[in-house]
Amino acid sequence: MTLLRSRGGRSGARRCIRLAAALALAALLAGCGPAETGLQRDAARQLQEQVLSVSQAAAANDPAAALKALDGLEAGVASAADRGQVSEDRRRGIMTSVAAVRADLTAAVEALAAAAKAAEEAAAATAAAEAEKARAEAEASAQAAAESAAAAAPVPAPAQAPAPAPAKGESKGKGKNG
Repeated sequence: MTLLRSRGGRSGARRCIRLAAALALAALLAGCGPAETGLQRDAARQLQEQVLSVSQAAAANDPAAALKALDGLEAGVASAADRGQVSEDRRRGIMTSVAAVRADLTAAVEALAAAAKAAEEAAAATAAAEAEKARAEAEASAQAAAESAAAAAPVPAPAQAPAPAPAKGESKGKGKNG
């Protein structure tokens, strides 16, 4: 039995509620039955109150509180059995129902823990992705700024070398008249 979300977004908590309500109904009907039901009226009333606590916690989608109330119900059944207010057959039947409800509630607690862990991991992945994106944007911005600064800085024109000066000295007269 999984309590993960199923069709239409309904969770397994509804199933827990139904089981707890069925347990409450069974205990209620047991108190209204004939005198020899294996359960005395005072014990039935006390157990019904404990079943109601389990049902209310399950209805509030608080499986941890429902498990705690279920522990109280188990203790109440054991105490009533020790006092002879619950027959052994009746105690076994109640404990079988309690075990089924406990399994559903435990699965609900595990499903909630798994969902919380998944949400935490998703948040961490999102944060890491955002940090990577910010780092990449900062790197791109720094590169663009460096390119902009390089383009804006004037490059000095190469200095022109001075033209060679005419040679001084005596010429040998070539090309001269006289």
